[in-house]
Amino acid sequence: MAGQHPDFIPPARPIIGEAEIEAAVRVLRSGKVVQGPEVAAFEEEFGELVGDRHCVAVNSGTSALQLTLLALGFGPGDEVIVPSFSFAASANAVRLVGAEPIFVDIEPDTFCVDPEAVAAAVTPRTVAIMPVHLYGHPAAMDKIMAVAQRHGLAVVEDAAQAHGASLHGTPVGAFGTAGCFSFYPTKNMHSLEGGMISTADAGLARTLRLLRNQGMEQRYANEIVGANMRMTDVAAAIGRVQLTQLAEWTEQRRANAKYLDSKINGMVTPPVADAARHVYHQYTVRARGNRDAAQARLTELGIGNAVYYPTPIHRLKPYLGKDGQPGPWELPETERAAAEVISLPVHPSLSPADLERIADAANLAGGAR
Repeated sequence: MAGQHPDFIPPARPIIGEAEIEAAVRVLRSGKVVQGPEVAAFEEEFGELVGDRHCVAVNSGTSALQLTLLALGFGPGDEVIVPSFSFAASANAVRLVGAEPIFVDIEPDTFCVDPEAVAAAVTPRTVAIMPVHLYGHPAAMDKIMAVAQRHGLAVVEDAAQAHGASLHGTPVGAFGTAGCFSFYPTKNMHSLEGGMISTADAGLARTLRLLRNQGMEQRYANEIVGANMRMTDVAAAIGRVQLTQLAEWTEQRRANAKYLDSKINGMVTPPVADAARHVYHQYTVRARGNRDAAQARLTELGIGNAVYYPTPIHRLKPYLGKDGQPGPWELPETERAAAEVISLPVHPSLSPADLERIADAANLAGGAR
C-alpha cells in the first residue's frame, strides 16, 4: 500500500503454517475431500472445547446460525432477541429463516448484550435469544439463561469470536440450546472458512446434519428439505491443526492484552467481568476524544486498527423501516460504542517490541484532536 508505514503492524495476521499446508495436501492426496473422516474427527475434537457436546461442522459461521434456527423450527411470525452491536450475520441469520430480529442494547463494559434489556424485550412472539460473545468476551450467560428458562425460550449462542472463552468455568457454546462458531481466517483459530454448531441435544444434532447435506443421512434417501452447507475435509484438516494450537495462541492473546492493559492510559481499556475468561479476538478500546483523529494518528504511527462496528445493525439498510429510518429502537450504549470503539492488534504473532509500539501509539493517539 502506497504511503504505508515501513514497520506497519497489521490489526490481524492469520496463521497458515507448514502443518496446515501438509494437512491440506494429505487430504487432497487421499481423494476424500468433502464430509469425510477429517470432518468427523474435527467435530469430535472440537467437542472437547464445549463440554463434550455434539458438534456439527458446516461451511461458515453464518450457516451455523441459520441452520440452527431452521433446525429449531423458527420462521415467519417469530422473534429472536439480538444485540444490534454485532456483525450483521447475527441478524441476517434470523431474517434468512423468515423470523424478525428484535434489537436490544449492550452492557457498556463488556460490549455484550444486556440481560435486563433482553428480559424487557420478550413478547408472546419471542422464540429465542441470540447472545453474542463479542470480541471474545462471554456474555452474561447465567442471567440470560435465567430469562430464557423463565419464558421457555431457546438460546442460540453466537460464539463466532469466542473460541475457548468461558464464564464461571463453563465454556461458551455449552450454555444454550446451541452454540455457533466461525473459522474465518482472522478468527482465533480458522479452517480457511467454516463453522461449527455445538448442542447437548442429540435430536437437534441429527436434524442439523440432515439440513447441511440436502436432508440426507444416507445418499438419495432424503428425509427433509435441506441445503448444501457441508464442510470440506481440507478445511477440517486445517481446523484440526489449528485446534491443537488454540490454547497456546489464546494464552498469548491474553498475555498481550494484559500488557496493553498495564501500559495504555490514553484510551479506555476493555474491562473483564467477574468470573469471565476473555479470549481477545479483538482488543477493543474506547477513544476519549475524536476517534477519526485517533485512528489517523495510529495509522500514521504504523499501528493497524479497525472499528468493529461503525454502524449498528439496526441502522443498516436491510433493517431500516419502509420510511428509510431505523425502527423504534432506543439503544444508547450501542450508539455510544459504535461512535467510540477502536480495535488494536492483539494477535499472537506480536513481538514485545510490537506491543510496546502499540501501547505508546495508543497513548499518543489518545490525545489526538
